[in-house]
Amino acid sequence: MLKIKYKTILILLLILTIISIDNIKASRNSLPLLGTIITVDPGHGGRDSGTMYNKTLEKDLNLEISKYLEQELTKKGAITYMTRESDVDLSSRYDKKKKRGDLYRRLLFIRKNHSEMYLSIHINWYKNENYQGAEVLYNPINKENKVLAEYIMNEFKQELGSKRNIKTTDLYMYKNTNIPGVLIECGYLSNYLDRKRLQDPIYQKKISRVITNAVIKYLKSKDKIKYIL
Repeated sequence: MLKIKYKTILILLLILTIISIDNIKASRNSLPLLGTIITVDPGHGGRDSGTMYNKTLEKDLNLEISKYLEQELTKKGAITYMTRESDVDLSSRYDKKKKRGDLYRRLLFIRKNHSEMYLSIHINWYKNENYQGAEVLYNPINKENKVLAEYIMNEFKQELGSKRNIKTTDLYMYKNTNIPGVLIECGYLSNYLDRKRLQDPIYQKKISRVITNAVIKYLKSKDKIKYIL
């Protein structure tokens, strides 16, 4: 009789284990970024407008795209932070160099939240108006930066038709941030077609989904056990 009870308990435990594994799989399928801490960094803000075209300011487009990106990442389970959620400059009144102060506080914000990744959102500009398309820049301070950049760039090419390629950057913020992360230039404000797209909420949502899908593919490639359990 006792053996039957033990067998019944073991069978129940096995069933519960199978159910738990299935739940984990289901959770990972619907929330592939579950628990991943990501900081979204809308470039510029406040006194720093970034590039511009007439009254269209880079800082505003960066924020709009970043808000959609935050939503997409959160929907996939990520714990998402924004370095700014409004039109503000992060520098302190005590900073002699306001731009450096702003960037330094973005770095502190990323570290404070124990971020596992950062995505810095910007808009490009070039004197040749024919230049167009989203592209990704990275600093080799972390070897994963190039890998992440390649994943995002591949999605840009496949989903947005971009013909750009990844590049390196030596800008202050990126060469002083150790965790994986990239600078994403979502298009050229100097190009007519890009400018129209970047101001369109539908396109802003699309590029946010494309970036999110690239992040998911990147993380799956780095930690297959976590995602295939």
